[in-house]
Amino acid sequence: MKIGIFSIPDITLGKHNVKDLRLDEVDKLVKAKKKTYVQVELVSEEATLEADAILALSDARTDLILKDLEFIETRLSRAEEEKEKILLNKLKLILEKEEFIFNAGLSPEEKQAVSAYGLFTNKPVIAVEKQELSDLDSLLARVLKESGFISFFTTTGGNETRAWLIRQGETAWEAAGVVHSDIQRGFIRAEIVGFQDFIQAGGEVGAKQQGKVRLEQKDYVMQDVDLVNFRFKFADASL
Repeated sequence: MKIGIFSIPDITLGKHNVKDLRLDEVDKLVKAKKKTYVQVELVSEEATLEADAILALSDARTDLILKDLEFIETRLSRAEEEKEKILLNKLKLILEKEEFIFNAGLSPEEKQAVSAYGLFTNKPVIAVEKQELSDLDSLLARVLKESGFISFFTTTGGNETRAWLIRQGETAWEAAGVVHSDIQRGFIRAEIVGFQDFIQAGGEVGAKQQGKVRLEQKDYVMQDVDLVNFRFKFADASL
């Protein structure tokens, strides 16, 4: 995931681990050789339009809106199709009310059309005060949550306890693809244990003994910090 840094001079760009106390709790029980947090990439203001979300100081909100307004007005002056003019005028009204496009309640058709414009406020924008920058771990966790992302955990044979990032609402099949395309192609079932059940049972063995492990199919909607073991076929073998 890429996070665009807008008008914040004191953040180090590049890749950052997002520490998660919940993964720490799981790892204490699993005692894996390796622990891997979710990693995000912080990119410069120039690359903000390529990012999945924007982190900006609170007083930069107006700047983002003005940038989008300038684009909309230019586009509107050149638009020929009536359908596009209607959409552009709708976007202009939203921005003039100092609202963001991202949470303006556009229809699926409108969202698809707007995605081609490359607007700053068509992304989740997380506004912060300067004092919040002192705790980057908490801030990045907030960005993930408010941008509509969740994590799921895997524990591979005690070798690695790992957090993976997906969008809220994605399925077990989509989550499998995040781990590896071969797992997604050969998907059979997902063994799921809820985080609280895993912790209260003292780990995977206890969760199985207590009947807390569920077998879910491709269309299961993943929940935040589900613990997952994917069953899949690979090279004519079930792994």
